[in-house]
Amino acid sequence: MSERQLTGKINRAGIGRLELPAIPAEIIDGFRALGADLSSLVSDVLDEMGYAKAIGASVLRPIYAEAAVVGRALTLRNIVQETTPYKGAMAKVSRLAEIEAHNLAEPGDVLVIQGVHGVSNIGGISAAIGKREGEIGAIVDGGVRDVGECRSIGYPVWSRDVTPLTGKWRIQTVQINFPVEIAGVQVTPGDIVIADETGICFVPQEIAPEVLARAREILAAEGRRQKDIEAGVSVPDLANRAGSFTMPKQD
Repeated sequence: MSERQLTGKINRAGIGRLELPAIPAEIIDGFRALGADLSSLVSDVLDEMGYAKAIGASVLRPIYAEAAVVGRALTLRNIVQETTPYKGAMAKVSRLAEIEAHNLAEPGDVLVIQGVHGVSNIGGISAAIGKREGEIGAIVDGGVRDVGECRSIGYPVWSRDVTPLTGKWRIQTVQINFPVEIAGVQVTPGDIVIADETGICFVPQEIAPEVLARAREILAAEGRRQKDIEAGVSVPDLANRAGSFTMPKQD
C-alpha cells in the first residue's frame, strides 16, 4: 500500500498496523468457490482443528439475508465516550474514528468493530466511504443504523443491534488494527472473515491453506452423500456410508 496521509481522528499510538499482511488471491477465491452455507462448512473445519472462531447469525445478524463476504479483517475498537451525549452534541464533539479505518482500507477488507451496544457504531455515510475505499462489508459487535442505505449501496453489515441513536456523541474510537473481541471470539487484524446468513467465521491466515483444503474434502464428501440421498439410498445405508465421524457404541 502506498503511503497515506492519516486523518488525525485518532492518536497514531492507537493505530497498530498501517498495512496488513496480504492474503493470496487463490485463498480468497478458493473459499468463495465453495458456494453457499460457507460459514457452516468452515465452522466444522475449525472445530476439527480446535479453534473457537465461529459466531451464529442469531448473535450478530445480517441486515439482509443474501449478504455474504469473504475478506480480510480490518479491526477497530470503540468504547463509551465519557462526555454526556447531549453536551457532546451541543459542542459538536465527536470521537468516532472509523473514518481512519476507511482511510487505511484496501479492496476486499471487512471492517470488524468491537463496538458499543445500543448506539450506532457505523451508519450510511460511513458505509459509503468504506465501500468507496474498497471495503466489502462490516461485522459490528454493537449497534448500527441507516440499514436501508447500507443495503442500497451493497454494503452488508452483521450487527448486535440496530438503532437510530448516533454514536457520534456517545462513542470513542480507541484502537485500529489491534486484536479485538467479537462476541467472545478473538480476532486478529488480517484474519480471513467468512460471513453469510448463517453466521461468521474468522480464520487465522497461518492456517487458511489447511482450512481451505479440509473444507474442499468435506464438501466433496457431502456432495457424494447428497447424490446418495437423491438416489434413494436407505437411511441405514446412509448412516453406514457417513464415514466422516464415528458413532458412539450403544450399551
